[in-house]
Amino acid sequence: MKTELTNYRPSWMTDELDALADMCRSFYEKELLPNRERYEENHQVDRELWLKAGEAGLLGAGIPAEHGGGGGDFTHDAVILGTQSALGDRAFGNAVHSGIVLHYVSAYATDALRERIMPKGVSGEMVGAIAMTEPGTGSNLQGIRTKAVRDGDTYVISGAKTFITNGVLADFVVVAAQTGDDETGGLSLIVVETRNADGSFVDGYAVGRNLHKLGQHGNDTAEIFFDEVRVPLENLLGDEHKGFMMLLEQLPRERLIIGLGCARSMEYVVDHTVAYVKDREVFGQPLAKLQNTK
Repeated sequence: MKTELTNYRPSWMTDELDALADMCRSFYEKELLPNRERYEENHQVDRELWLKAGEAGLLGAGIPAEHGGGGGDFTHDAVILGTQSALGDRAFGNAVHSGIVLHYVSAYATDALRERIMPKGVSGEMVGAIAMTEPGTGSNLQGIRTKAVRDGDTYVISGAKTFITNGVLADFVVVAAQTGDDETGGLSLIVVETRNADGSFVDGYAVGRNLHKLGQHGNDTAEIFFDEVRVPLENLLGDEHKGFMMLLEQLPRERLIIGLGCARSMEYVVDHTVAYVKDREVFGQPLAKLQNTK
């Protein structure tokens, strides 16, 4: 977790976490950095990368062992995700998968759903996404229009989501949808398992454009659509109509992960800038020697 510029080591780091950071750096330098240009051209990473990350223990590390995770805590996620950002990579969507989505499943899913999702989520066989943002709704979660209507032993989900990280590769999506009527509303969180056994999408589910962005070009960020997608009632997370409170409980983790990634990315930029001005020579001396650069 140290930077080249400051040699700073956070007080919460331990010898165990130092070893984890070294292992993460080796993994990313082998599997991520050599493929950066190709990932950016394709606007997504290879699915095989998820399997390799799972084998290395980089998925679900902060999930309790009794829920199928690595048995660590937030510091393990912080090291795994922060080391990635410190190397300048924003393509691999593990911050959403391990840092956010798997925690919803761990905290609120039924035992049966957790047992279906967690082992494959930790191994990399299933990639997760969370779908809140809609074409007409951003941070105003109470403005969500996607609906999930009970019909027998299923929910029937219809609506559209956009800017969904891991949206192209996602095998399961935590969907924020209205489960109340037009007058009472009521936001719920429902897990949509997007694929059939043969890998095809379930009926009514579709992935739209892989959106081209100003940055993070290697990360798949997609539109997804639900046209009467049927989901078992057991895929509801927690209690019906209580999705907003669950989001409030979990969103601080998401914001902290985003802040961590930004801080480590800034360290990467500063380190490379300092190295450049020390090496680059103009007028017979390094840039770092010029008054304006100092």
